Amino acid sequence: MKTETATLDTKNLAQTTVYSILFSICFAHLLNDLLQAVIPAMYPVLKAKYALTFTQVGLITFTYQVTASLLQPFVGIYTDKHPKPYSLAFGMLFSLGGIIMLSQASSFPLILASVAFVGIGSSIFHPEASRVAFLGSGGKRGLAQSIFQLGGNTGTAIGPLLVALIVIPRGQSYILWFVLVAIVGIIVLSRIAIWYKQKLISIQRKKKSGERLHNLSPMKVKMSVILLLILIFSKSFYTTSMSSYFTFYLIEKFHISVLQAQYHLFAFLGAVAVGTLIGGPLGDKFGRKYIIWFSILGAAPFTLLLPFADLFWTGILSVIIGIVIASAFSAILVYAQELMPERVGMISGLFFGFAFGIGGLGSAVLGYLADKTSIEFVYAICSFLPLIGIFAYFLPNLKKK
Repeated sequence: MKTETATLDTKNLAQTTVYSILFSICFAHLLNDLLQAVIPAMYPVLKAKYALTFTQVGLITFTYQVTASLLQPFVGIYTDKHPKPYSLAFGMLFSLGGIIMLSQASSFPLILASVAFVGIGSSIFHPEASRVAFLGSGGKRGLAQSIFQLGGNTGTAIGPLLVALIVIPRGQSYILWFVLVAIVGIIVLSRIAIWYKQKLISIQRKKKSGERLHNLSPMKVKMSVILLLILIFSKSFYTTSMSSYFTFYLIEKFHISVLQAQYHLFAFLGAVAVGTLIGGPLGDKFGRKYIIWFSILGAAPFTLLLPFADLFWTGILSVIIGIVIASAFSAILVYAQELMPERVGMISGLFFGFAFGIGGLGSAVLGYLADKTSIEFVYAICSFLPLIGIFAYFLPNLKKK
């Protein structure tokens, strides 16, 4: 009887969702992505101050996104074999350095160098932070990933608002205030690292092997991962068009001020945060495949209407698009982690990295296209991207134990 009780207690402990860690890593993600969001929020200021073209604006995003993407899969592969709990705080140090450099940058090459530092910090942070969320989930992986992603999207939404209130009225050097955000992040991540290190010791003692959640062949797993990357391409390319150029679109089409445009961007990014929060739990309940399908393909009617809407309906549609399309990422990432549960770091790095990389490439391409045509034409073209969501139909249903 005592043996049975001990076994049940062990199982319950293994399935306990550690909300204190989930909300801590959520807050750290908020701080990390808030620092990242300073970069696109500064585009109108930098474009006017240094007479940048849309192509150069796109190259800034491309530089940041590439440095934030290329390293992530390699960080994930390495930490799958050699987890490094304190690398989370180390990554935040890179972001801190990039923010200091951006506040003092006086030329286009220096701007590129500063955003590259922020990108490196992000590439170190995301794979390990996503693993922390996975380990703290207690089996509620969709919920855990949504809480984690909520922090990032909330930080992305708050960043432009803080830039609008602090930096735009006073000037580029006031970016230095965001150093305080990085310092808080380093402190929080150092505390998380202590729990993470203890959790790793516990796992090594139990010698737990990867839990299989399906009976798919290796080839089927690879094809499913490719399909998920195609869906990430659709989502990330469209989201980049909004985060990088939505303010320019509103200013050019509706002749509103930079501050008003930033408020509209804040509303869109806030909607993205809401969509991210609901996507994971809905995937846990109804199945991740169906949430992925609904999230990407379901955004298409609204994206197709956006180029024809007036200012009021543009604001409404952007919020709807943000909620619907953002609910996909947590479901996609957890679906991929469940396909390869023994490679959580690699999968997290691959998908975060691919999302950032595609976003950077998309920003550069769309910036060049905007220079050659118009920003309104760019949004007309991008409105068709969510139709790629039809590929979600071909994803297999995972058979849970």
